[in-house]
Amino acid sequence: MVGSTGDSARHRIACFISPHGFGHAARAAGVLEALYEVDSKIRFEIFTKVPPLFFKGSLAVPYTYHSVLTDIGLAQKSPLNADLEETLQNLNNFLPFRPSRINRLARQISTLNCDLIVCDIAPVGIVVARKVGIPSVLVENFTWDWLYKQYVDLDAKIQNYVDYLQQVFDAADYRIQTEPVCRYRHVDLLTRPVSRNFRTPADSFRKQFEIPPDKKAVLITMGGITEEYSFLKNLRRYPDVCFIILGRFESLELCDNLILLPHPTQLYHPDLVNASDAVIGKIGYGTLAEVYWAGVPFGYILRPNFRESQKLAQFVKTKMTGIPIAEADFYNGSWLSALPSLLSKRRIKRRGINGAQQAAVFIKSLLSDL
Repeated sequence: MVGSTGDSARHRIACFISPHGFGHAARAAGVLEALYEVDSKIRFEIFTKVPPLFFKGSLAVPYTYHSVLTDIGLAQKSPLNADLEETLQNLNNFLPFRPSRINRLARQISTLNCDLIVCDIAPVGIVVARKVGIPSVLVENFTWDWLYKQYVDLDAKIQNYVDYLQQVFDAADYRIQTEPVCRYRHVDLLTRPVSRNFRTPADSFRKQFEIPPDKKAVLITMGGITEEYSFLKNLRRYPDVCFIILGRFESLELCDNLILLPHPTQLYHPDLVNASDAVIGKIGYGTLAEVYWAGVPFGYILRPNFRESQKLAQFVKTKMTGIPIAEADFYNGSWLSALPSLLSKRRIKRRGINGAQQAAVFIKSLLSDL
C-alpha cells in the first residue's frame, strides 16, 4: 500500500482497475483527476496490479495504492498477440470468485469507509460493492464476456467464463460507456473518449529534447507492454525526423535522431503524444484516446484475434486521421515507406470536454445523493 489519503475526505471512492496493459489505468486516472477537480475533498483507494509507478506519474490527487489482483484480461505473448492457453489457466484460478476473496475485500472497503466503487472492467469490484452494500459504477468500452466470446470456437471451456462474467457486469448499479464503444448497451452515460489531460505545452516539451520547431517528431509506442525493435537502424535514414521510442531500453538515451526511453518511463505519456507530429503504435484504448485529443495522425497497428481492435480501427477511420500498419510491416520496418504520407496529414483541433469530465460530473452526482 502506497500513497496518501489525507484525513479531510468528504467522500472516499474505491477504484478497481484491470491490469491488462495500461489503457484501463490511463482511462481511470483521467476520471479520477477530473473527479478531484470537481470536488477536492474526494479521496481515492486504488486496487490493481498495474505498477505503482504508473499512478505516481499520472495522478496529482490524494490516493492510496493497494496491490490486488482485480482482473485477468488476457495473458500476452507479445504486445500484439495473446496466449489463450495461459489465459484459460489464469481464469480457472480466478473465477468464480471465492467467497473468502470477496469477504476480505469487502471488509477492507468497509474499514476504509468507501462510498462507492468505480470499476474499469475489473469485475471483482462489482461483486465487492454488492457485498458491502454500496453502489458500483462500471466504466467500459467493452467487457470481458464480449471479448472472450470470440475465442469460444477455439476452446469451448471459455463459454463458462463468458456466462459468469456477463452476469457480473450486468449487476453493476451504473454503467458508463466511453467512445469508441465496442458494443452499445443501455447505459446511464455515454461519453467522448476518456484520456488524461495534457500538462506540458508541446513546444515546451520539445525544447527539453532540443527538437527544432521545423523538425517532425514521431512517437513509437506499444502501450503497456514493452517491445524490442529491429528497425532502429533504418530510422537514421530520416535525419529530418526525430523518433521518440518507448521500449526495452535501460535508460534515456539520445542517439542521432533517436530519443530512446525506457518503459515504463517517468515522462508523462500524454505529453509525449501531444508533442509529436504523428504516433506509430498498437491500437489500444489509452493510446487512441490520447491521440484523439492531441489530434495528431495515427499509424495504428491492429492486434490479430483481438476483437476490440477492429472497433477502434473503425473509429480512427471515421473520427481521426491515420493509416493502418500490418504487424509484419511494423516489425520489418517497411512501414517507413508510408511515413511521408502520415506526416502530411493535418492535425485536428479538438473542441469540447474530455469524456473524463463527463464521467466525473456523473459520478459526483451519485455521491451527492449518498
